[in-house]
Amino acid sequence: MSLIIAYVGKKGCVMAGDKRKIAYFGENRQSLEEELYSGEIKNNAELEQRSEELNVPIKVSDDADKIRIVGNTIRGEVSTKGTHETKRRRIYGTTNGYQIIELIGSETTSRQAGDSGIILFGNNFAKKQAELLIKRKWKVSYSLKLMGDIFGEILEEISNKTPTIGKNFDVLIKQPNFSKAEAQMHLNITIDNDIKVLTKYRQQLAKEIIEKNREIELSNKIIKTGEIGEVISIDGKMIEVKLNDKTQAFDYNWKLLSKPNQNVIMFCRAKDVEIGDKVIIKDEVLCLKKNSAPLICNIILCSL
Repeated sequence: MSLIIAYVGKKGCVMAGDKRKIAYFGENRQSLEEELYSGEIKNNAELEQRSEELNVPIKVSDDADKIRIVGNTIRGEVSTKGTHETKRRRIYGTTNGYQIIELIGSETTSRQAGDSGIILFGNNFAKKQAELLIKRKWKVSYSLKLMGDIFGEILEEISNKTPTIGKNFDVLIKQPNFSKAEAQMHLNITIDNDIKVLTKYRQQLAKEIIEKNREIELSNKIIKTGEIGEVISIDGKMIEVKLNDKTQAFDYNWKLLSKPNQNVIMFCRAKDVEIGDKVIIKDEVLCLKKNSAPLICNIILCSL
């Protein structure tokens, strides 16, 4: 749901991109996308109405950063989230050179290079509109600043014809002193490093997702009622409890502290606690079974 316009040439690189992002939910997503891409849906009101008619809930935001500075280049990206992976199409532009790469996840599937031109990323309707407006408004003799202003005007004008493009946009300019050969060398280094960063980010994200899923799984096993063990030693208010064979203990960061049949420390203010007393959780309260005297501990008790 994007439109990115880039000029690359001997003057440098100027790139403009809108900030709209649309998330879909529901089985009729493809039908709604087809109507959007064709230009049949012309504004936000029609999008909301069609979303309701097709029973495809949507979430629209206008804060996506689709273009950014990376070293001495500008990077523009459009992406599509699939069931298992995200497909990305990127352009990296600088003085006298650009490269367009396509990725699935963080794996590069295609890569092509050039030294000058106007490059458009976006849906077919938005690109066709941009092509017509560029022919009418743009000249290669313009300064990069003026080109950026014109690209911004084009984005704004197209946003009045399709809700796939938002009214917020970014314009970036970069003009280092590169020959055509130097540009491609710099682009190769920049892109390779940028993809390494993406790979590390995805690895970290995957690790966090796995950890979060583990936390969710363990939280569903928190014991709310039932027997968890028995008292095996007493030292004033501090008691040692041996867990039964179905209970395990974690700290608040979900680090395993005690396995089944191992011991944990608790505190009890009752004076009649005795070795062998059963420890239970009753109505989500940790206590002695014989008299419901409450116990205190800094652990999370879960079933296996």
